Amino acid sequence: MSADETQVAPPEDGAGQSAGAILETLSVTKAFGGLTAVDDVNFDIPKNSIVSIIGPNGAGKTTFFNMLTGLYRPTGGRIFFEGRDITYTRPDRILARGMARTFQNIRLFATMSALENVLVGQHARLRAGLFRSIARTPGVRREEREAREKGREILEYVGLQPENVDQMSVNLSYGDQRRVEIARALASDPSLLLLDEPTAGMNPEESKRLTEFMQRLRDDRGLTILLIEHDMKVVMGVSERITVLDHGEKIAEGLPEEVRKNPHVIEAYLGKRESG
Repeated sequence: MSADETQVAPPEDGAGQSAGAILETLSVTKAFGGLTAVDDVNFDIPKNSIVSIIGPNGAGKTTFFNMLTGLYRPTGGRIFFEGRDITYTRPDRILARGMARTFQNIRLFATMSALENVLVGQHARLRAGLFRSIARTPGVRREEREAREKGREILEYVGLQPENVDQMSVNLSYGDQRRVEIARALASDPSLLLLDEPTAGMNPEESKRLTEFMQRLRDDRGLTILLIEHDMKVVMGVSERITVLDHGEKIAEGLPEEVRKNPHVIEAYLGKRESG
């Protein structure tokens, strides 16, 4: 076990071990100076499920994602992934363990091709070290050839047209850039995929196709998917469970229909109604 994973005491009996959960947080908090962005959030996601986190702007959703993936260190609380404490684990090691993500703002290498961006996503699974890469051994060349074949297969799977595989990502449409970003995340062979506003900037037809694709990802690859999303049609159509954050606090959790009717959720989105 790495030093990153031993900075907290071992969990008490049963902690981090919710039955069937691939990810669990216990009282996770993040403060920036005097501002508490995420406050004492308990959360878990069952394996092979699709779960959404929603909430108004500034609710703490992306900060929560950033803690799950190691970009931020929690001020308090603990995070468990597949039963192991990853509270202080580095992002690259969390990725290697099987948790991948996309970002709210697309973060592709603009002057690299779609395929090259996906190859970057495979680095966590490649075996060649520095010496073998410099020496260009037969094993390295074979591994690179297999990586390119896998990259093309993933890009085809996410729906990128063959003629765009070798195009610089900056020249791709917004929808295709989203597909490439998801393909890059899939290239690391994750068991848990985190999607941060994946339909942002998409038209209704593109959003519909992405919703269907998320369901296919779960069914075909046995993935667990956690997403932040503002499009309520997408959320209600794809989610098996929804967690709602507001001002950093969890205010509701449950099935889509339960959350839709929850008065605390209605208030968070629409504000309090004037009495009288």
